Amino acid sequence: MNIEQRVVVLEGVSVGYSGIPVTKDVNLYIGESEIVCLLGPNGAGKTSTLLSLSGFNKPLSGDIRFLGNSLVGKTPDEITRLGIVQVSEDRSLFRGLTVQENLQVASKNKRDVDQVLSYFPKLKAIMNRKASVLSGGEQQMLVIARALLLKPKVLVVDEMSLGLAPVVVESIFPIFREIVDRTGCSILMVEQHVHLALEIADRAYVMSRGRIVSEGPADEIASRLDELRGNYLGVS
Repeated sequence: MNIEQRVVVLEGVSVGYSGIPVTKDVNLYIGESEIVCLLGPNGAGKTSTLLSLSGFNKPLSGDIRFLGNSLVGKTPDEITRLGIVQVSEDRSLFRGLTVQENLQVASKNKRDVDQVLSYFPKLKAIMNRKASVLSGGEQQMLVIARALLLKPKVLVVDEMSLGLAPVVVESIFPIFREIVDRTGCSILMVEQHVHLALEIADRAYVMSRGRIVSEGPADEIASRLDELRGNYLGVS
């Protein structure tokens, strides 16, 4: 991939808390219209890496570039306005608002709302229902739909499937591929359902103890899962 096609580049990035690094010298990139998975056990540094990209965790060292420009020092709001939108594992909905009102927080443009609802037709039937009474799957659909209304160039998805039934997860995952193919945005995701993530991904990175220990095309990583689980994915 040409360097011009790399939307996001993390170069030598270490992040941590109170000056103590939890990730070390992370190098990864996200290409145009590409789904990239970041895999690894709990405590490997995956979420810390995502938070550094979204501006919530300032790198201790290294650089993060978006479309060639450094993001280091920019606030989360500035980074969101540039086009990097995070879908966090806590879902962060306005629970007292209806589905429609939650969407209108991001955009009041009916055409845009109708477009994102085309990915999640189930939401159309519950537009007047409050977010607090939605099922976990419905809440996750609403979170993703709301994020898409911000028209991201890069969607950052952290543990989308957390707490969801497997059948719900299986229904949502292919939608990410459809979103990328239809909109041209890119996606970086951390996901515990490794097989499902690799089925829709283009490339993957494996983290262990704060470092990238393997990377490659998704099908190649999938073919090495037994080896990777034995060496990396089963330890923190």
